[in-house]
Amino acid sequence: MDRLERILNAPGRPVQIVFAGKAHPRDEPGKELIRQIIQLVRQQEFRHRVLFLEDYEQIVARYMVQGVDVWLNTPIRPHEASGTSGMKAAFNGALNISILDGWWDEAYTPSTGWAIGQGEEYTDADYRDRLEANALFELLENEVVPLFYRRGADNLPRGWIALMRTAMASLCPVFNTNRMLHDYVVNGYARADERRARFEADDFRRAHDLASWKERVRKGWPAVEVARVEVTLPEPTTVGEHVDVRAWIRTGTLSVTDLLPQVYLGKLHEARDILNPEIRPMEHQGADGGDGALFHASIPCRTSGTQGVTVRVLPHHPDFGHPHEMGLIAWAK
Repeated sequence: MDRLERILNAPGRPVQIVFAGKAHPRDEPGKELIRQIIQLVRQQEFRHRVLFLEDYEQIVARYMVQGVDVWLNTPIRPHEASGTSGMKAAFNGALNISILDGWWDEAYTPSTGWAIGQGEEYTDADYRDRLEANALFELLENEVVPLFYRRGADNLPRGWIALMRTAMASLCPVFNTNRMLHDYVVNGYARADERRARFEADDFRRAHDLASWKERVRKGWPAVEVARVEVTLPEPTTVGEHVDVRAWIRTGTLSVTDLLPQVYLGKLHEARDILNPEIRPMEHQGADGGDGALFHASIPCRTSGTQGVTVRVLPHHPDFGHPHEMGLIAWAK
């Protein structure tokens, strides 16, 4: 609270935070958060610096997106559904500061706003809150507030205005209702309708065949195993080189055509988890000894730093609506 008070009441460059929203009647943590904000508003050092607007609804939202300079969103990753409020704010010239979740995970660039953290996920909620709160304060103190108050002789924040223009030009043509409806129709509804027509043809023959295939795969899946993985690195390994990955997979009663082996790779963070993974298919190279069928992929080394790589196997059928629709996966141990 002391650090927040210093930011909000900094001489010559004050900051005001406007809250609005409602908690579900059974959302006790949400109601408790609103109660804490109201208590904060009543403290002398935060009076006129923190406001809470009651009875949040469309009219209030309209004034907010038109009037604020920054739209702040702090969901717990990865629980953000979409983030359409931030999109509306962008159309009105507001800059976004948000956790990399929902739309902002896709939309953020340093030239369109600010990101809190780098997309990490944590199991310790208190540790996560401390880190992300500190990251937010660092952004406000060192980047956001100084940029807003950096004025020329005309008293206009030219750097801030340039960021607004870039954000609107980059985000608004992509993150809008027209694009959303187009994606739903082309990538969702139209494909689903085509799939329905295929399954209904010939007295539902393909649907029956797929159901039988799934039953066979479920029975045989416990025997699917990534027996061995070999990664061959060139010496020295530099950006632009290719890394050869080989995996020997035991298929049990299934055939190699029932399976989709993949290389799963990307940068590692401190918890040894792969962030923003790249997924590449592997090609069948034939059988090899007692370790199962051999698969291979040649992966380009795109970035420097510590990289992680592993192999996984999914069931595969040409009539799948989604690669994960069976909920089955086998990882290399």
